[in-house]
Amino acid sequence: MNPSADYVPLIALPVEWEWALMKTGQVLAIMILLLISLAFLLLFDRKVWAAVQLRKGPNVVGPFGLLQSFADFFKFVFKEIVIPAGANKTVFILAPLLTFVLAFVGWAAVPWAPGVVIADLNVGILYLFAISSLGVYGIIMGGWASNSKYPFLGGLRSAAQMVSYEVSIGFIIITVLLLVGSLNLTTIVDAQAAGIWAWHGFRVLDFSEFPSNILVGVTMLAMLGMFFISALAETNRPPFDLPEAESELVAGYQVEYSSTPYLLFMIGEYLNIVMMCAMTSILFLGGWHLPWGPVESLGLNPFFTSLVAMLIFYAKLWIMFFMFAMVKAIVPRYRYDQLMRIGWKIFLPTSLVAVVAIGYYVTFLQPAVATSVAGG
Repeated sequence: MNPSADYVPLIALPVEWEWALMKTGQVLAIMILLLISLAFLLLFDRKVWAAVQLRKGPNVVGPFGLLQSFADFFKFVFKEIVIPAGANKTVFILAPLLTFVLAFVGWAAVPWAPGVVIADLNVGILYLFAISSLGVYGIIMGGWASNSKYPFLGGLRSAAQMVSYEVSIGFIIITVLLLVGSLNLTTIVDAQAAGIWAWHGFRVLDFSEFPSNILVGVTMLAMLGMFFISALAETNRPPFDLPEAESELVAGYQVEYSSTPYLLFMIGEYLNIVMMCAMTSILFLGGWHLPWGPVESLGLNPFFTSLVAMLIFYAKLWIMFFMFAMVKAIVPRYRYDQLMRIGWKIFLPTSLVAVVAIGYYVTFLQPAVATSVAGG
């Protein structure tokens, strides 16, 4: 007798409910992973800064200071929320909530490994670009609702800065899309599976199509550098932290915030930084693939292949965050006019020329890719 024939589940759920529960579990797992990672990335950021300055950094709370971020979290949570008397209280509270929620929503389309993604959108790049564009509203709302000139000026600075560098980032991403012929993030990663010479940031190492590869390799290497610098400006990260320049604006748009609202702003800011690290890995560094070939070449079963792929992607994310931390520690802050000049007079024309160069390569020097772009 087949025992499975008599099996009756304790709770029979509709298919729609099962799908909803599965997606809810995925969302919670990604959120928990991101929040825990954020705690240790923040500690790592402080440790790198301390090491550059020849000091120890946080080392008291927990072994080697590993619990410092959790202590800071509980300190913020249990402090009193102070709202200025002249502030617009509704907008004042909504601003950090909007920043926090939008920072998490963007991760829905980010693939961590083959098949490990909440929403594998065919227009994943457009989705992320739209969500990142909305992020500036939380900062503007926070600066305006504080009813103080310093936060207001900080919010205006952030709006101008983020809008300026979003234009350059958009053109830089277009160069990747032209090479791949797809807006799907998983497809972009799989297009770089052959090895480090196929990674968009290191196409200069590919000598199979000499000399046309020189055009692509040099252009994409420049795009990698420009994307990294634009990501610093987009996330208000030093040396481009002009909305928070304490020498002029007394901590900028968040000067009137304290306790949990301030914590939400900080979590949103660091989540955006980690998002840029992940996007750099996906667009230019092969995502979850190994430097010598696809992760599937290890010959593992699907579960361990996905696990190893996630670890590789996670390691690349940490490497990029280390680069963010080193720039913060060793590069002095730019003036605001210098920041805007770089964005509009250097990055924008250069990225436009890069789009033309890659478009020429795809159209005339690599017909197969041109056909896939036209058909897709």
